[in-house]
Amino acid sequence: AALTVRFLTRRFIGEYGDMEFIYSHNLTVDGREILFHIWDVPSSQQTEEGSSEEKRIQWADSFVLVYSICDRASFNILPLKIQFIKAAKEGQSQEKVPIVIVGNKRDLHHQRVVSSEEGRLLALSLDCGFYEVSAAE
Repeated sequence: AALTVRFLTRRFIGEYGDMEFIYSHNLTVDGREILFHIWDVPSSQQTEEGSSEEKRIQWADSFVLVYSICDRASFNILPLKIQFIKAAKEGQSQEKVPIVIVGNKRDLHHQRVVSSEEGRLLALSLDCGFYEVSAAE
């Protein structure tokens, strides 16, 4: 949620509830107006494997999966999530689904438990993009 709000408003808010939201946002990219619809799902709701998860995957055109560099468990669930997404999306067509892995909380390097190299290697092995960021900064 912090990363989504930072993208939409350029402000950082540190504390969020455990709510799911859909945001809409217009942005001009290379002179073209782009309308984003962002379905922000908290990590507590990402662990379900069922119709709600399938609905989210079918709804989306691309995926940004965010983990905390300070939380190994949030990183460890990524391979299964990505396999689930690819099976659901790419099974229907031959097109590659755009997926980006984002390691958040780069500013908390003193609490890091997942190295940048681990993130890069995971993204490379799963054919995903990779970034490390700090929503706070």
